[in-house]
Amino acid sequence: MDMLGQSIDGGFADPVFDAQSVFRTVMEAMARPGTVQPIGRPASPPAPLTPTAAAVALTLCDHDTPLWLDQALLASDAAKTWLGFHTGAPLAHNPAEAHFALVCDPAGMIALENFAQGNQEFPDRSATLILAVESLTSGLPLRLEGPGIETEATISPTPLPRHFVEQWKQNHGRFPRGVDVILAAPDHVACLPRTTRIKTMEA
Repeated sequence: MDMLGQSIDGGFADPVFDAQSVFRTVMEAMARPGTVQPIGRPASPPAPLTPTAAAVALTLCDHDTPLWLDQALLASDAAKTWLGFHTGAPLAHNPAEAHFALVCDPAGMIALENFAQGNQEFPDRSATLILAVESLTSGLPLRLEGPGIETEATISPTPLPRHFVEQWKQNHGRFPRGVDVILAAPDHVACLPRTTRIKTMEA
């Protein structure tokens, strides 16, 4: 019973209000790529799920949105139970069938092209990836351009998937298809919609 309690405690204190607050924050971050937005009401999930990634998952996922988990999360019965209890989202065993993907080990993540890309008629049938990162300011600086950015923005997330910039160029090239990414750092989020162009900063 105690183990079950640990697996289901730590959700939003006020589910409706907290979800609305996080949703507004994520939408603001998606509309203004590269901006770092504070998440004021994180959840308290079991490890290795991070509070910010968990808050985003609780806000966006439900019983109609298949959720793909990376190996780090799949190995945690407590994390799977917690997500199932609080979101009701069915697990997607194939990344191409997932509406959302939750990744707690971005450095070891499979390639972006493996996730649902949508199609020309329904580009919204693509996956949104929620990456739990350690920081948005201490990694390799990335220069962002595109809709929602007045001239350019800079963000420095870490860790990121291998060859992320090259992968992202390919993802951007598939527009209007392609995935969107939410970077969930401690107490903050930033977003990379598929419309955003990424370049590494020159030394």
